[in-house]
Parts: sequence; C-alpha cells; structure tokens
Amino acid sequence: MQSNIAWSRWAESLKRLKLDGLVLWLLEAGAPLTVLGAQMMYAAQPFVGGNDSTAIARLLEDEEQMQSFARLLRGERLP
Repeated sequence: MQSNIAWSRWAESLKRLKLDGLVLWLLEAGAPLTVLGAQMMYAAQPFVGGNDSTAIARLLEDEEQMQSFARLLRGERLP
C-alpha cells in the first residue's frame, strides 16, 4: 500500500512536469537496462538521500512492479 501512495505521488509529479511520456517510454523500451538503473539508484542514494531513491531502485528491479507503474502512468486502474 505504501508503494501505491508513493507511485501516485511520482505519477502526479511526472505528469505535472510533462515527463510521464518519457518515463513510460524508458520503462518500456529500456526494460533490459532497468537492473543497471536500479544499481545506479542504490549507488546514488547517499548523495540524493531520501527513501524515494531506494523505492525507485526496488521498482526497477521488479518487472511486475515496473509494469504496474507503467499502467498507472497510462492512467489505467491498478488491481
């Protein structure tokens, strides 16, 4: 449940900044590289701080979570 709250906040921020399309494209087209992206988020965590960077890294490591977040960005209902 906590992740869904964070996901909603992230989705709203991305839509407000008009970056939702880019992030959606990166999640779908860059799927083979997401594990590398997750590792970069873990490495950057001491510099950027906060729990969001760890949560994003966890999302990138899990294919099912990535697909769920992509559905949220598309405006689809989450189960």
